[in-house]
Amino acid sequence: MTSQCDIGLIGLAVMGRNLVLNMADHGFQVAVFNRTTRKVDEFMAGDAMGKSVVGCQSPEELVQHLKRPRRVMMMVKAGEPVDRTIRQIALLLEAGDILIDGGNSYYQDTERRIKELDSRGILYLGSGISGGEEGARHGPSIMPGGSADAWPHLKPIFQEIAAKVGPNHDIPCCEWVGSGGAGHYVKMIHNGIEYGDMQLICEAYSLLKDGLGLSNARLYDIFAQWNKGELDSYLIEITRDIFSVIDPETDHALVDMILDKAGQKGTGKWTSQLALDLGVPTTLITEAVFARILSSQKEKRVRAGRILAGPHGALEKWRESVDPEQFIDAVRQALYASKICSYAQGFSQLQAASGENSWELNYGEIAMMWRGGCIIRAAFLERIKEAFDRDAGLENLLLDPYFKQAVASNQDGWRQVVATAAGLGIPTPAVSAALNYYDGYRSERLPHNLLQAQRDYFGAHTYERIDRDGSFHSDWIRLRREPQK
Repeated sequence: MTSQCDIGLIGLAVMGRNLVLNMADHGFQVAVFNRTTRKVDEFMAGDAMGKSVVGCQSPEELVQHLKRPRRVMMMVKAGEPVDRTIRQIALLLEAGDILIDGGNSYYQDTERRIKELDSRGILYLGSGISGGEEGARHGPSIMPGGSADAWPHLKPIFQEIAAKVGPNHDIPCCEWVGSGGAGHYVKMIHNGIEYGDMQLICEAYSLLKDGLGLSNARLYDIFAQWNKGELDSYLIEITRDIFSVIDPETDHALVDMILDKAGQKGTGKWTSQLALDLGVPTTLITEAVFARILSSQKEKRVRAGRILAGPHGALEKWRESVDPEQFIDAVRQALYASKICSYAQGFSQLQAASGENSWELNYGEIAMMWRGGCIIRAAFLERIKEAFDRDAGLENLLLDPYFKQAVASNQDGWRQVVATAAGLGIPTPAVSAALNYYDGYRSERLPHNLLQAQRDYFGAHTYERIDRDGSFHSDWIRLRREPQK
């Protein structure tokens, strides 16, 4: 049997199939296998017919078709399915061969797998891939990390099939991220920011639809306009499109027929959990995760809505006095300023994780990897690249001159929106969290001197002083004074 294939791919769900077709379109020969071999047959008789794809009925056959060093990419569900596939395939590989996990694996699982396979001389990559089925087919964002010796063998393939950006569309949205689980960690932060972006857009939608009472047609026009300016992004674009879709079964807008219960696969939750471990205030993403959880409690919310009261008559009075166009622009300002805070938090967490794990991440390159192909692709990622080009050690995106000015010029509308939402009883957890983060981050003094006093009072946890160094404890009960009469 001739070993002619450049790479093998295991897992022919939508992402796997489309990556194979993308590779074949770019001149690579791909061997494919799926645990349910019927899917191999269907793929070969369908989309892969006539392309440089070899269907295999067993892992052994797949490996036999591969050039050395053998490159095997797994597109299977994270967790035990990845470990199971590794156990099966690793037995067929030799020292110097390469395994790639293209799913959304937890970064510490990736680090464990690198160590386990290193003892056998097998190189391992944890490579985050974003862009959904469209990106996989026509050019995704790819974030490879792991065994550095494997990267030269994958670079020609990954950079060729990745999305391209830049003035000449020649900069691939794929670059080496770092050692260990760096690639999957960066993909996790991408997904966390995605959670935040989507929640922010949903809150803007709620303010315009439930607040101003705008029609879906009007919302389409607003999001179409926003997509021509600083909010230009994939998520704004698809949100615009959603408002134009009619449900063929009911002749109503399809978005209005969808139950308000959001799902999640865990990457947003991981982002929040790891932020707590690092001591990084990734508050907006965390609120976005909690918002999805609250949305899933539909039955409880329905029962509570029959019992709990909001501000009586506030919406009607507000609609009589508000200038709709002015408020629409205020929502735009709030959305943009909050989006900046979301990315600021995400990159701050990347910086903390990079220091903790000695990854030496390149934040400008990460911004460009996210500029095209992925779900959070947005025009303003080029501004993030420029910010880190100006200052590679930038402590927080909010401190960059461009973003400092952008937030300053949008914060009046931002504050108006948060105050209005509170007055109307419209929940805006992510927009409010972003503003609270901004105000907390710019505050030279916070009220936590009192919190430290409380901790020392009840638990002798000690405190620091403003007038001298050291750790102190006070006998609060002895020192307290009765109020003067």
